[in-house]
Amino acid sequence: MAGVTAEAARNYTRSDMSAMNELSAGERNLTPPSAGIEPPRWARAWQRLMDWRIGAVPVPIAVLLAGVLWYFVSHGAVATDLPTMIGLTMLLSFICAEIGHRIPGLRTVGGAVIVATFLPSALTYYHVLPADLVGAVTHFTKDSNYLFLYIAAIIVGSVFGMDRTVLIKGFVKIFAPLAAGTVAAVIVGAVVGTALGLGLKHAVFYVVLPVMAGGVGDGAVPLSLGYAGVLHQGFGGQFAQVLPPVMIGSFFSVLLAGALNWLGKRKPQWSGEGKLQPGEQMGELLKRGGPPPQVDVMTIAAGAVTAVALYLVGELTFVLWKWPAPVVMLALAVAMKLGWSVTRRLELGAEVVFQLFAKVGTYPLLFMVGVAMTPWDKLIAALAPADLITIAATVLTLVAVGFWVGRKVNLYPIEAAIVNATHAGQGGTGGVAILTAAERMQLMPFAQIAIRIGGAIVVTLTLLMFARMY
Repeated sequence: MAGVTAEAARNYTRSDMSAMNELSAGERNLTPPSAGIEPPRWARAWQRLMDWRIGAVPVPIAVLLAGVLWYFVSHGAVATDLPTMIGLTMLLSFICAEIGHRIPGLRTVGGAVIVATFLPSALTYYHVLPADLVGAVTHFTKDSNYLFLYIAAIIVGSVFGMDRTVLIKGFVKIFAPLAAGTVAAVIVGAVVGTALGLGLKHAVFYVVLPVMAGGVGDGAVPLSLGYAGVLHQGFGGQFAQVLPPVMIGSFFSVLLAGALNWLGKRKPQWSGEGKLQPGEQMGELLKRGGPPPQVDVMTIAAGAVTAVALYLVGELTFVLWKWPAPVVMLALAVAMKLGWSVTRRLELGAEVVFQLFAKVGTYPLLFMVGVAMTPWDKLIAALAPADLITIAATVLTLVAVGFWVGRKVNLYPIEAAIVNATHAGQGGTGGVAILTAAERMQLMPFAQIAIRIGGAIVVTLTLLMFARMY
């Protein structure tokens, strides 16, 4: 049986969600060679079985977890504490990801991400998942703020792992493909929607612009409130119209991100494999695929605490001045990196935290989002052909123009296009799904620019135009 190298282990979570992971012959023998004790045959067989995994979960542990969770569900005793939620979401999310990875065709364009997000949504809507389980996952998702912890770990780890010299250039350059793609997407979406009979104003304000508004909380909600105020109508009716394009646009973005990842493997000259521009140096950990020997547990903990501290500062600025917490956190991480305020050991510790959340924490997060934050009925409501074609044309234009302009400003076009795709994502959760499908979680800082700042600009300009035209 073939051994698993560090590279293969890294690629497992990204794209090759194989259930059968095997270790080298030397790793199978868990007894130190110096002890001179050979494990019995049954022990070696059991160790091989324990090395087979569904995602991060060994198969025997998955069976054990399934039995325990079945008991809790059947007795209405599903707790919302951290141990229960870790076991539940790890098991179910990696099963969903495994299904998506094994569907021919779909797996090429991010099938694991799509199934891990949308299958739980459908199972929740059709009451396949028990109500107690859904209630527990929903309660934990909304109360734990795991999404923000995840984004903090990804942002701080990826920023600290970047090269200082090219960091600021990347943030400046990314605005060119983002701005050009947004303008082109509005024009193309308006033309396509009008041609399909949606009407110009409806196509622009209720289909095209919501796609790029920054998600649900920062996009669909303020747009709906603004529309309702101008029209003197109820918020609920407006929200029901604005929300579906946000979700469907994010779905198309995931598909395109997976396709771009596939294209990058076949056209390596167009891809930086996570680097935004030529000459950029990735962090030592990202190049090696594992923590360097000198990084101890306390250093990793320091990286985690630093990410949490920057997130809390962002939350404080939101409470005091309503500044968006992720953007503040990103600005602080960049300032620390450029200001020589981060030691190499802290950089490496933060990179380990980045790897942990990127590899292990992504699919549980997507599962929670599917159960608690992705209403299946709203998705189905947006399946009218005219709406679907208009949304698809909008997202495709946004990504294609990002690709073209990215090449013109000396960015890797695949990476520039992927960042543009996050502009059409469902907020922070959509950005996670898109970057996971693209296998480029290192782009999260630039995605936050596209999602938060780009979305805020779109919402502001949209409401100004809406007030004038209605």
